[in-house]
Amino acid sequence: MELIDFGTRSGFQIPRANIGAMRLPADHDEAVALIRHAIDSGMRYIDTSRGYGESEIKIGKALKDGYREKVILSTKWAPWIKMIEDTDDTSADCIRKRIEESMKRLDVEYLDYYQVWNINNRVNYGKATASGGMVDGIRKAIDEKLVGHTGFTTHDTPENIISYIEETDWCEIILFTYNLLNRRYADAIAAAHARGIGTITMNPVGGGKLGEPSAKFLGLARSVGAAKVPELAMRFNLSNPDVTTIISGISCTRDVDEAVAAAKAPVFTDEQMATITQFLDGVAQEKDTFCTGCKYCMPCPQDINIAAVMSCVYDHRFLGFREDAKKRYARIKENKADACVACGECEEKCTQKIKIVEEMKYARENLGAPSP
Repeated sequence: MELIDFGTRSGFQIPRANIGAMRLPADHDEAVALIRHAIDSGMRYIDTSRGYGESEIKIGKALKDGYREKVILSTKWAPWIKMIEDTDDTSADCIRKRIEESMKRLDVEYLDYYQVWNINNRVNYGKATASGGMVDGIRKAIDEKLVGHTGFTTHDTPENIISYIEETDWCEIILFTYNLLNRRYADAIAAAHARGIGTITMNPVGGGKLGEPSAKFLGLARSVGAAKVPELAMRFNLSNPDVTTIISGISCTRDVDEAVAAAKAPVFTDEQMATITQFLDGVAQEKDTFCTGCKYCMPCPQDINIAAVMSCVYDHRFLGFREDAKKRYARIKENKADACVACGECEEKCTQKIKIVEEMKYARENLGAPSP
């Protein structure tokens, strides 16, 4: 894979597809072999976290024998996501402990990047950037040559992220969610790119959903010259000029090989992107016509999470992602569709005038059990 500038702030160059290390194989030897296969295939940037189980330890083993010098290594942490000790907080001293701990687990003498993990609201952003806070601790580690660069990852609102970008002179890279099914961060990605911040997108295949067979999405893929839906999904991300690179969660060699192939394929033409965008806009409009997720139909007298059930019904019936829909349905903690007594109270409150009782019947008949 050819290398491009990783934004303009760090001086690094990076390939278009790289390693997401959250879903590595459980077996350490298998994980080491997979990571080295990815590096040998041209992947260079590694995204991991103190919160990803033994990911850092597996990576540390994989980076022996000269592999450390071939990669750009990044890890991250925040106390609001993963408490390591009861005394963890957002202070500079605490994040220094976490930095040193990650370096020990990775068995390295320096980190190319250390990020603030998942800034998900303005309160946490304020804590991270306060005087004596996490960013100050990372900056001190940079001054002492333990860390090279920094940035943050986020699931915050696009509006909040854009406001952070306007004031984060310390930030060199940002990791966003962005894919065919979630385009809401496009403006924030563009804002970061315009300021020279390297933009990384995670979940290009929708956390695996877009890897599932769907006749509807397969038809779209073939209409723009992609053989499979995962190829369509990754090339869609890579065809956005504001996206620097994607990270794919790798758990087998196929994950690596498909991502590398997508990165080597041509970006979609303007005409092809227009076809994709028209399709996705239609899907979004269809979704809003079906169920907007407004939750005005709730609470249900039978404690059914109607919005969650309806989301699963939509993915199963309209998008064709059937196994994923069944798995998500099984994870609903509240009562499911089998608790429906057809009282119709929800239909009286539904802003879209959906026949919810009929959709509950559909859920009972089609979402009951995922395939083993």
